[in-house]
Amino acid sequence: MANTTFGISEELNGYLVAHSSTPDPLVADLIAETRRLLPRAAGMQIAPEQAGFLELFTRIVGARYAVEVGTFTGLSSVAIARGMGTGGRLICCDVSEEYTSVAVRYWERAGLDEQIELRLGPALDTLRAMPAEPHIDLAFIDADKEGYAAYWAELVPRMRPGGVLLVDNVLWDGTVVAPVEPIEKVIAELNDLVRADDRVGSVIIPLADGVTLPSRK
Repeated sequence: MANTTFGISEELNGYLVAHSSTPDPLVADLIAETRRLLPRAAGMQIAPEQAGFLELFTRIVGARYAVEVGTFTGLSSVAIARGMGTGGRLICCDVSEEYTSVAVRYWERAGLDEQIELRLGPALDTLRAMPAEPHIDLAFIDADKEGYAAYWAELVPRMRPGGVLLVDNVLWDGTVVAPVEPIEKVIAELNDLVRADDRVGSVIIPLADGVTLPSRK
């Protein structure tokens, strides 16, 4: 998916980015390196404005323990870890050593490597091995879309009351309105699942390709 906000013009998106806090040199370098090294996969990187949102949102909710499903080259993890501050801890779940090797370098450069733990392997195995009681302040899902419902099922019971579970790419370029392709139907079904889950209250915001913000009741 394109890593810009869906549904607005290129000019307006540029204005939006230009009038938000400017990415610091580390973030700018990470974005540029991802696009240079992985041009075909770079669309998996979150939008620059989304990184700013994640950092600010994490700080606002006061998250101290977070889980990320789908790390790629590390932009979202840098944002979340920075938002938590030095006392926070972030568990990152991913299957790609190639992609996350970039993330590890930037965590070290940002001085975040002591706060972030990378767990390579199927995310479901990692999540199921976590304590079953509610203990997670914030979670971010941005991985294989077919796995979203399973990740949701494992994470929601582990979210503390008031904890927030963000889910990325929930608009899928607007195709969720009338889904046709299998991946479109998967996302639309996930949105229905979240809406029907009485354990959370949720809202979808049209940031990047759509982000769901469910809070655990």
